[in-house]
Amino acid sequence: MKLVIFGLSISSSWGNGHATLWRGLVRALGRRGWTVVFFERDLPYYAGARDLYEIENGELILYSDWEDALPAARRHLADADVALVSSYCPDGVAASDLVLAAPRPVRLFYDLDTPVTLSVLERGESTSYIGPRGLTDFDLVLSYTGGEALDELKSRLGARIVAPLYGHVDPCVHRPTTPVEHYAADLSYIGTYAEDRQAGVSAFLLEPAHRRPNLRFVIAGAQYPQDFPWAENVFFVRHLPPEEHPAFYSSSRLTLNVTRRAMAKMGWCPSGRLFEAAACAVPIISDWWQGLDAFFEPGREILVALESEDVTAALDLGDAELRRIAEAARERVLSSHTSEHRAIEFEAILDDLKSAAAGEPALQA
Repeated sequence: MKLVIFGLSISSSWGNGHATLWRGLVRALGRRGWTVVFFERDLPYYAGARDLYEIENGELILYSDWEDALPAARRHLADADVALVSSYCPDGVAASDLVLAAPRPVRLFYDLDTPVTLSVLERGESTSYIGPRGLTDFDLVLSYTGGEALDELKSRLGARIVAPLYGHVDPCVHRPTTPVEHYAADLSYIGTYAEDRQAGVSAFLLEPAHRRPNLRFVIAGAQYPQDFPWAENVFFVRHLPPEEHPAFYSSSRLTLNVTRRAMAKMGWCPSGRLFEAAACAVPIISDWWQGLDAFFEPGREILVALESEDVTAALDLGDAELRRIAEAARERVLSSHTSEHRAIEFEAILDDLKSAAAGEPALQA
């Protein structure tokens, strides 16, 4: 089987969460016999922090502008079994038109940013990656978010068949490893700066840091402003490449997950960071959103923070209790949330789609 993807980025993890997810899924599909061709516009800010240059059992095609990409895109679509356009693809509308005109492949749209997409539409604005006909013409729409988002993709954008394909982790990449001294933290956090996440970062990291001046807090990410309210016991790693994530997590006594406002409001949108941290056997404390308990059991596999005091209470837990939570979360991830699991789900969704097209019972979202 051959899959052609038009996406944001697989070559650089700088400032985006797509790349690591694509890498895990593409590797898992490759192990299952798929050939994957990924088209990515060669943007300067990703080129300057590129950490992947080729796809095993596939091809990475970097292009400077859409006209340059067209000959190769048409050639690969001619023998593709599945063609996919993702959210935030810089040429999403043009790529969609090309994919929808291709007669051979099953045509998919994968919204890795569904709550953001729907939030933009709610404000009466349009996205740069979905055309005026919405998602009506795609054979299938995949969503990184489940729950009510699936119905909204139908009602707002005309999607005919929708299925969730959640985040995941490649345990060959994210696993417990030797701690690194300069990453050592009582509480760590990985995340690109986002204004709509700042209230959570302030409540669940900066305020606990103020209350526990004897502890060490570490933030890793990109795009943090110069006026960010750093403290003496809060340290910063400007950009943490994917290969360093396991060491970073393994150097943490506890790690924090904070969800962007639109995603938390909609729920059923687990960050890939949750699965990565759990696979590295570090205990996690997360803000609450609807559906979190479908992925991890609160109190047994994950800790939940509703206010600053919940984080300080977690920091006061004994090592044995934190280790028990971390081990339970890792077991849950390895049994349910690996890239291999998502690749199998992806194939099952396609099989259901083919069955529906043949007149058998239709896919249930």
